Amino acid sequence: MRLLLIVTALPGLALAQEASVGFDLRGSLSTSAIYSQELQEAPRNGQPVTGGFQGILYPTIKLGSHWSANGAIQVRSRPNFTEDFYTQGYGIRGDVLQANLSYSRFWDRGSVVARAGMLSSAFGSFLLRYDPGVNPLPGMPLSYGYYGKGVTNLGLMGAQVDATAGRFDFRTQFVNSSPSNRRSIFDHDQYGNWAGGVGFTIKQGFRVGASAFRGPYLHRQFAHYFPGEAKPKDLPATAYGIDAQWGSGPWNLYGEWQHFEMQYKLIPTFTEHTGYVEARRVLSPRWFAATRIGYIRTSAYAGYESYELGAGFRPNRLQILKFGYQIQHGPYMRGTRDNVAVVQLVTNFHAVSIGH
Repeated sequence: MRLLLIVTALPGLALAQEASVGFDLRGSLSTSAIYSQELQEAPRNGQPVTGGFQGILYPTIKLGSHWSANGAIQVRSRPNFTEDFYTQGYGIRGDVLQANLSYSRFWDRGSVVARAGMLSSAFGSFLLRYDPGVNPLPGMPLSYGYYGKGVTNLGLMGAQVDATAGRFDFRTQFVNSSPSNRRSIFDHDQYGNWAGGVGFTIKQGFRVGASAFRGPYLHRQFAHYFPGEAKPKDLPATAYGIDAQWGSGPWNLYGEWQHFEMQYKLIPTFTEHTGYVEARRVLSPRWFAATRIGYIRTSAYAGYESYELGAGFRPNRLQILKFGYQIQHGPYMRGTRDNVAVVQLVTNFHAVSIGH
């Protein structure tokens, strides 16, 4: 089932089953109208209403019966995600989420896919549903994001092997930095990190899995790297988590629980645990409803909870109009000031398909 999700997340891989050599380009574009009183507070000090957009392109070059080059390239505005509310300024930036060369072999009851280059983290399961055309809600689980989250949405440089055998699926990955503090290949303080996971499909539509990662996570310019602390390479982070997906008829359910430990010598080890449950129900061929309930707790500060409610309407087979409202509740959150309302239009497209 995880291999099926990988193909869903990278639609261009379908070309591998149709042609020995070719090029395919698919993608999605989302535009959002956002309301939150948090936008009026520092550091933004702006108006409570803003707009944003996110575009993702999935190019695939089929190089033969087993080889292909795959990518996921994102262009987005800032602000667009909730975590952007706590940063200054406006702008547009591009992100390389994936750019890798892959080799694949498939058998009746098994498969192996090896990839090298820019990869999404192998830890957790939400990144397989990150695209707004797949994610039923405008927001993301609390442990995923760009700024100081447990699992980065951005690509990591390294290599990965995915395999399936009957109902089991496996993955192992070695990358240049931690999913909790991603470093580009041009940055200082890059240290190898291992990640991996295993899953078992109990029956069609019902899969359970577990994943983990370990490796140094700090760098010397990091805000929480203190004078006199041990060398970053001697301070590893360890994380482990479980996940489950279930789908039957009009229902789709997802859930994850994750635990993170970031080691220090001068101060106590930082720990964090977080989790969410997400449900989606199809109401009619054009309408669906969704919700996600999550929490986060840490050893350094009080945690909080998040409640997301949403609905989606499909005006046609290529577009989804989503309505979402997120409530955040915690000891430092005042009334409704941290709540967020979003209207998002997602357009999926298939631009080019050439093969022979």
